[in-house]
Order: sequence, then structure tokens, then C-alpha cells
Amino acid sequence: MTTIAVIGLGTMGLGIAQTYAAAGFAVLATDAMSEARATAPGRLRAALTPRVQAGKLTEPEMEAILSRLTIVEGPEAMGTADLAIEAVVERMEVKRTLFAALEAVVAPDAVLATNTSSLSVEAMAEQLARPERLLGLHFFNPAPVMKLVELVAHPGTAPTALARVRDLTEAAGKTVIQCPDRPGFIVNRCARPFYGEALAMLEEGRNPAEIDAAMQAAGYRLGPFGLIDLVGADINLAATESLATAMQGHPRYHVFDALRRQVAEGNLGRKTGRGFIHPGQPGPAPSDAEAIVLRIEAALVNEAGWLLAEGGTTREGIDTALKLGLNFPRGPFEILNARGHAEVLGQLEALASAAPAYLNGRYLPAPVLMQ
Repeated sequence: MTTIAVIGLGTMGLGIAQTYAAAGFAVLATDAMSEARATAPGRLRAALTPRVQAGKLTEPEMEAILSRLTIVEGPEAMGTADLAIEAVVERMEVKRTLFAALEAVVAPDAVLATNTSSLSVEAMAEQLARPERLLGLHFFNPAPVMKLVELVAHPGTAPTALARVRDLTEAAGKTVIQCPDRPGFIVNRCARPFYGEALAMLEEGRNPAEIDAAMQAAGYRLGPFGLIDLVGADINLAATESLATAMQGHPRYHVFDALRRQVAEGNLGRKTGRGFIHPGQPGPAPSDAEAIVLRIEAALVNEAGWLLAEGGTTREGIDTALKLGLNFPRGPFEILNARGHAEVLGQLEALASAAPAYLNGRYLPAPVLMQ
């Protein structure tokens, strides 16, 4: 039987363990915290019980999933793993140390994977004896529910490792999209203008409820401010700042003051009881809703175009990733096909001509738009 190892038993790590155990794989799991190890089986049972109560899972099926999870003391007990996935704190040295420990015990052909959402996979692999077997395997929260998994190849990742992990993860019911080892990968990178253009309009005097109402009227399940309120303004700020730093402060990743103020004031969204919109609702779409949608979608298309130009992914992969990862009704290249190059280019040119100096270069068209 194929054995999957999971290191880190927080919400994400336990969700990844559940995903593979539910697919029939043996799962070894551990955490540096003894309490996390001790409570993991009970937390997994608590996560599965509502599915049994809803008739989506039988009692014997739940017990079978639980039986496939084995908690071990640490990485040194994971020598039988065919695939080892880390879901620990987002700190490069912690992950490097962990992979060095895993490499000392697993078989030569075992694959090592990081669930990082922001760190360089290539940098993580630099100190390994066999860097070709390390790759990124970025799940989205909650891992058992979200279909998308980003498969990240650094320049030295072995094709055999990528193929093996793809097969195992697709067998667990996931849609696996390969993407480049670039800051933000696909979803977190291409999501920035969805929030950024909304924040730019907010600083220009627009009402956040109107912006969200316009996007929801266009088929988006949540508008940008509703999504920030759901995830947390602090989380959004951290992701935006991280990407801005990684991309050398390019104006496409500008961190808007409105977002910083929201965090400074403690209005983080649903978790604090007050956000950009929460506890209110967007309301009716404004009369210029289409102009709002066009602005945000043009920026989305442009960001996707720049990512495509960097290589390592496809139009179809980007579209699928954003539809599954963010529940968008259509992907950026589907938007481009529907609107046409001329409309998107015209909007970017109009935004560029009106942009303040600190956003100079934000709306420079990607090469794909000039073809």
C-alpha cells in the first residue's frame, strides 16, 4: 500500500491527511506539538461525524478512514513513506531542517512535498542531497473540500516525481494544476488585482458595498471586500505584502493604505465582527456596475497574461485554478475571449492615463494582449 506522510497537524495538515486517508492510502502523521498529535484522531473523527450524520459517509467508512491514520512521534518514524508532505509554519529554515530530517530516513525514490503558499520551492531544495525529488503541493483550505491543488515544479524537479504525485493526488479526487515556482504560484498571484483594483476604487471614493454588488451581479459568488472579510483583512494584508516584496515592489502588487488602515483598526472581517462590509450585505448593483466589473476583470486578465509570459503554466491551467481556488465564474482567459483584446487593452490604457504617479507601470499590458 502507498504510504503518505504528513508533517504538521493543524487544520491544513489534518485536512491533507484526511484527504489521502479517505482515498484509501495509509497515512503517517506527526506534529512537533505533543498535544496536536494526541488530539488529531479525535479532531478527525469530529470532522467526519457530520458527514455520517448527513448520510454522505457510512459509519464503517468513517472507521476505515480513521484506521488508516497512524500518529507517530516525529519524522524519524516516517521511513516507509512514498510521499512526505509538510504543512508546518511558513518559515524557510524550519522547512529546510524538516526536509533534511526526512531525507535521512525515507527511501531514495520517495518524493518530498511542501504545502507552502509563499516560499520558493527552489530555495527550499538547495540544501537537499537529492533536490530533484522536492516539489510544491499547495492545497487550499479546507483541504478535504477544495478541489484545487497547485503542483509546483522548481527548475530541477524530476518529471517522474511530478507525475507520481499528480497520480496520487488525482486518485484522492483533486484537480491538479501544474504551475511555476514563482511568487504566489497561480491563485494567490492572480487574485491580487481582484482585491487591488477594488481597494484602488475605495481610495478614489467608491463604496465597498457597491463594488461587491457589481461583482456579484456579474456572477462572482463574493465580491472582493466580502472575500477579504471572509478570509480576514490581516491574512490578505500579509499575502499582499509578501507578494509585493517578492516582486520587488512592482506597482501591480501595491499595498493600498485602505487595507493597512483596516488591519490597524482591528476591523478584520467576520472573525472580529466588523469588516469592509460585514456584518452588512452588498445591496443592489450601482448604475455603473459594468464599468466596475470591466476595471477589475481587465486587471485580472493582465496579471494572468504576465504570469503566462513567465512560463510553466497554461491559459487553461490558470483559468481552472482561479475558478476552483476562488470560485470565480470564469477564468481570466475566458474573460479575454469574451471581451476581446481591444476592450481589455482600452480599459488598461484608460486606467494608466488616470493612475497616480505611485502606480505608474501598474497597467502595462502583458505580451499576450499585444498579439
